Amino acid sequence: MRIILVNLRWPSIIKDYLILSMEKLAVFSFFSGSGFLDLGFEHSDFDIKFVNENHLPFLDAYKYTRNQLKIIPPEYGYSSNSIEYFMQGAGKLYLKKLIEDVRTKYYLFGFIGGPPCPDFSVGGKNKGKDGKNGKLTKIYIDLVINNKPDFFVFENVKGLWRTKRHREFYEEIKQGLMNEDYLITERLTNCIEFGAPQDRDRIIMFGIRKKYIPYSSQLTFKNMAFNWEKYIKYDKEKVLDKSIWPSVEDYQEGSYKPMPKHLLNLSKLTIQHWFEKNDVENHPNASHHFVPRAGLAKMKIIGEGDDRKKSYKRLHRWRYSPTAAYGNNEVHLHPYKNRRLSAAEALAIQSMPKEFYLPENMSLSNMFKTIGNGIPYLASLGIANTVSDFLNRLLYDL
Repeated sequence: MRIILVNLRWPSIIKDYLILSMEKLAVFSFFSGSGFLDLGFEHSDFDIKFVNENHLPFLDAYKYTRNQLKIIPPEYGYSSNSIEYFMQGAGKLYLKKLIEDVRTKYYLFGFIGGPPCPDFSVGGKNKGKDGKNGKLTKIYIDLVINNKPDFFVFENVKGLWRTKRHREFYEEIKQGLMNEDYLITERLTNCIEFGAPQDRDRIIMFGIRKKYIPYSSQLTFKNMAFNWEKYIKYDKEKVLDKSIWPSVEDYQEGSYKPMPKHLLNLSKLTIQHWFEKNDVENHPNASHHFVPRAGLAKMKIIGEGDDRKKSYKRLHRWRYSPTAAYGNNEVHLHPYKNRRLSAAEALAIQSMPKEFYLPENMSLSNMFKTIGNGIPYLASLGIANTVSDFLNRLLYDL
């Protein structure tokens, strides 16, 4: 419990929340997967109170990983219902009851979620808002509007912003939120900026209810205190400049190549750094990789660092990885071994802590799908810290 001095100039509603003076910010998580986004929030100033993931193998992995990491289970438990369940009938009433309870215990609570994105991905199905997965984005936004959390985080692929017809849909849902008295700030973020060894763009949208922002500051909300840049470690324009990284080299199985000296300051963005950091050879998921029935001969002729094609991309040990997407027949090859990546190596590319590992009995398909769907841990932590800084400054900065 904190002792907080209340500024009498603050609106009464903020003073009421401050008097509660709880330690953390409460979060309900939707489309949780195996909890990559959530882990960043759990390691920041947030308490995950409720977890919703419709795909049971992912939800089982979520529970398993939290048990390994000794993270306390969410107070309101786990749900495998589809998100539509919470939009009507018994599900709507159940969620409302949870929200009423959490409001009595926390001064602020929010929703976080990244709806499935293949319908907006440039390399995916591209069906947009009318696709099976695309519809879930609108449902998540409607869930926010219906339940009025104090704040929310929405994460999705850059195709939702960069493709014209998808951008129109994005602007529609954003306007809908603004019509419901949410102030919005957004950023197209590349996960490499936070130190993840991966070129992975994501749209991050943050919204907060207007009543928490002084009227005089609402027009300048984006510049008021939400500092998107505070936890950025690298300039993406500089580190994504291909001219500074090694080019394609002949593949040599089991070879040793020292790190180029000019990359010393960027070594933490390289595949090899993360393989060593996470001790991938001894990681519990080290043996979990696909063994091809065919294509072995093809693998041997692909140069180290040749990632120009959609599939059969061989990573370079002294470069960052392309987006860790392992669906739609996209195959990433080990830099100096004649095989596909292991789950341990893929988790390292997602900058997950080495203590994070998936259940032994999880299928390879589900392992790589949940890894590819997740946002890198360092990015989720940076985003969570950014949101936490803003909310705590809003409440505590006299």
